[in-house]
Amino acid sequence: MEHGITEAVFVEFRRKVQNSELLASEVARLLREVRFTGRLSVVVQNGEVLKSGYEEGYFTRRDDRRLT
Repeated sequence: MEHGITEAVFVEFRRKVQNSELLASEVARLLREVRFTGRLSVVVQNGEVLKSGYEEGYFTRRDDRRLT
């Protein structure tokens, strides 16, 4: 039974990754509000977050108009 539970949890984890549901809704809201266009990264080992960070994307004004 343990294997089935582990497999079900992994399937749910994979679904959330594929659907970009890894961020808490509050963080996702903040990213939308500031129109963040960079890259977020999270390093996880053995189920623990070791490091997280972000890189900002810089775009010209012409690119800004294309996003709206």
